[in-house]
Amino acid sequence: MTQPGSRPRFSPSPCDTKVQLFPPLISTTENDKWFPILSCPADFPLELFESAVDQLIHHPEYNSTLILRSETVSDTPCTGNDSSGFLKGLCSVHNIRRRLLPRRPGRDASLEQNCTLYASTSGEFAGIPSTLVLTPILAPGDSLPYYHPAVRYLAFRYIPSTPAIIRIEAVVLPDTPTDLNSRLYRTSLALLDTLHRYGWGALTKYQKRVKHDCVIAREEYQDLYLIVRERHKHLVGEWKEVTDPLKHVYEDIGIATYLMLLWKKSFGASEDNPGASDPPWKHWPRPPGGFLDLGCGNGLLTHILVSEGYEGHGIDLRARTSWEHYSEATRAALHVLALDPTQYTLNEPNNHVPYLKPRTFLIGNHADELTPWLPVIATLEHASGYLSIPCCAWSFDERFSRSSSAKFSDSSLGSVVDAEFIEGLNLGSEGGHQSQYSMYRIWLASLSQWLGWKIECDTLRIPSTRNWAIIGRERLSEGEKTYTARALDIIQDVVQRGAFKTRKPEGKAGGH
Repeated sequence: MTQPGSRPRFSPSPCDTKVQLFPPLISTTENDKWFPILSCPADFPLELFESAVDQLIHHPEYNSTLILRSETVSDTPCTGNDSSGFLKGLCSVHNIRRRLLPRRPGRDASLEQNCTLYASTSGEFAGIPSTLVLTPILAPGDSLPYYHPAVRYLAFRYIPSTPAIIRIEAVVLPDTPTDLNSRLYRTSLALLDTLHRYGWGALTKYQKRVKHDCVIAREEYQDLYLIVRERHKHLVGEWKEVTDPLKHVYEDIGIATYLMLLWKKSFGASEDNPGASDPPWKHWPRPPGGFLDLGCGNGLLTHILVSEGYEGHGIDLRARTSWEHYSEATRAALHVLALDPTQYTLNEPNNHVPYLKPRTFLIGNHADELTPWLPVIATLEHASGYLSIPCCAWSFDERFSRSSSAKFSDSSLGSVVDAEFIEGLNLGSEGGHQSQYSMYRIWLASLSQWLGWKIECDTLRIPSTRNWAIIGRERLSEGEKTYTARALDIIQDVVQRGAFKTRKPEGKAGGH
């Protein structure tokens, strides 16, 4: 089979039940009448069918926004028969029992489901998996959740004809519409498109370059996110800014969730107290010096963290409308302040950044001009770590660009920026890392390593295209004096260039 440069066009066709070029599945149970729904050309060989449907089994959330994820209950080879019903001419070879978890458990129930692979019992393709049957498992009297099609069985078939086709068939529940405008047909269309894409990906050995959940496990994050979202979703209806509340509220809930788990993982053993009435995170480890949210903007991230019992502050150049509408504890934690990192070159006690206690954790969520200063300040203040989610590309005293980036390596940025270094940054596949944003992230990672931070990168599960994060929570072993000297050298270079200007606070500074 040839491999053209791009995936062949997805060309689905509804099955004509009057013209049966390929007969439907036949179950040994007479009541189970299989109904062919639609098919399309299979642009990959039968041998890759199992690999393609493996993605369907383990990642149902890619096809439904109502599904959070699936959890594997059991994974067993089959002996030739299966409790979900034997199909004539096919034998079951593998069964995965999964549990589908809804994204909104208060509205939809979870559902267990058998995912059974079948292979032909005879002929040229005997023993090669060619059919996947999904079987919902319901207790007597229970009904299917909304996110599941109204079917008793749903099957994905590879038919090795000339040309080969992939087809979806179902044993449909009574009175379920099956016309081209029906929900069942639309769902099947989306599933078939996904299977077609996965098959092509298996053929071309496609590998997703961006990796999520590199630092915090997906299941742990998603489970806590659902809880935190329920506690703070009311903020959508109380939004005081002109920006989109759906994006900003849920984005900051996601970042807060990530930080809570990151701190739990970073600052000692868990202190969960199952018998306590407080939420478990009230007893989790946290940064010894609290947190400082640099460029906190609307203050929402600071508000969520403070509301959940974390000590910290947020600073920005101006107060936002939202600030006055938060709780008293949050209002006390938000401050109008302009940072001047060049003050570190003065021989004065280390009080250059107010609200910075020893071992504070720094946060830079789309902090713009402050973004490159995070690892510098974290180094000079002996912070317990930092999380930076860069958005607009800024260097120390001007907009970042390819042409100007060399100017900011005059401290050598000591890192070895080679293919292996870049690969570890989880940048994705933006034009071979030649886009300005990719170059900026490489530069930030080099800067962090030069200043003694062990680099960790993650792609956060938040509703933003700028969801790449660089994390510093461990120090390299060369020596703090070396890293401090490097940070001061960077600041001295900035001072000598004379272009850096501290922005003035807007409004009544110190009023919050």
